[in-house]
Amino acid sequence: MCRDCRRATAYPAADRYREGIDDLTVIQGQLGREPRGFVRVAARCPYGRPAVIEQRSYLEDGEPFPTTYHLSCPYAVRRVASLEAAGGIDRYEALVASDAALRRSYEEGRSRQRALRRPAVTMVDGGASLELGIGGTQRAGAVKCLHAHVAFALAEPGYELGERAAAEAAPLFPAVAFCCG
Repeated sequence: MCRDCRRATAYPAADRYREGIDDLTVIQGQLGREPRGFVRVAARCPYGRPAVIEQRSYLEDGEPFPTTYHLSCPYAVRRVASLEAAGGIDRYEALVASDAALRRSYEEGRSRQRALRRPAVTMVDGGASLELGIGGTQRAGAVKCLHAHVAFALAEPGYELGERAAAEAAPLFPAVAFCCG
């Protein structure tokens, strides 16, 4: 993934965008609904709009939320959906199983995901803590949702599996400004 696809702070346009438009309004437009368990914008597109949102581990009613980072940019969502539709999930699971460096990055990402969730999660439903990987995976090596892995990489730069998927789905953001929201 190129440096320009990383955190929002890398984009000069982000400051101009933020002066005039409320993030929650944009996110509602992107998702077509209120965001659930919203914490903050974790990464922005090159035009300063929310691209990844961070969510609480549990919703207000106590329901577990399976993923910390959610890809919210509709353009990026479509690009990654095309990758998934072309067999990307199975291919990335096979790569995790066969590529030692990618497997190591996957495990580090899985550990980071659990660490992010732990501070907000203690015990729920009779004492069971929520110990899921990226995208809510339970089985080690599972790549359930490439959207979640790409979102994780945008919010937590250095996560190789997500960065590879983002590069394969590129361009994640359109060539012209303000694709959504």
